[in-house]
Amino acid sequence: MKTAVKTRLVEVVVPVHNEQRALRASIERLHGYLAGSFPYGFRITIADNASSDNTWQIAQKLAACHPEVNAVRLEEKGRGRALRQVWAASEADVVSYMDVDLSTDLDAFLPLVAPLLSGHSDLAIGTRLVRTANVVRGPKRSSSRAPTTCCCAA
Repeated sequence: MKTAVKTRLVEVVVPVHNEQRALRASIERLHGYLAGSFPYGFRITIADNASSDNTWQIAQKLAACHPEVNAVRLEEKGRGRALRQVWAASEADVVSYMDVDLSTDLDAFLPLVAPLLSGHSDLAIGTRLVRTANVVRGPKRSSSRAPTTCCCAA
């Protein structure tokens, strides 16, 4: 594990709706990556968008296991609604989001947020939709989806 002064805070929101199958593994993988190699403080917020399966219970268990994981429940669906609510309440230096499938290589996250933390940029968008992206998509996944990661300096 790298040792660094973690004085800045980056919040990663993971909006979910009925993701009981993928949630635990994805959050454990994201948490492990950030705890092991991310040189800044971090918070992962699972934003449950009115799931009707066991997603909320799993999110609560993950939050209980990891101090850096938070769980928020919304009674209405909507990624935008979830992001607006969590980002508006955040005290982080940088707010961001990732899809629960973590389809973008996590090694791309630090280069995305570094310009925001240094003050060089106010907004950064990471996408797998550019021609030079090296992403393998499953047959059921559309290639026209929204960007996986978006970050804003708070």
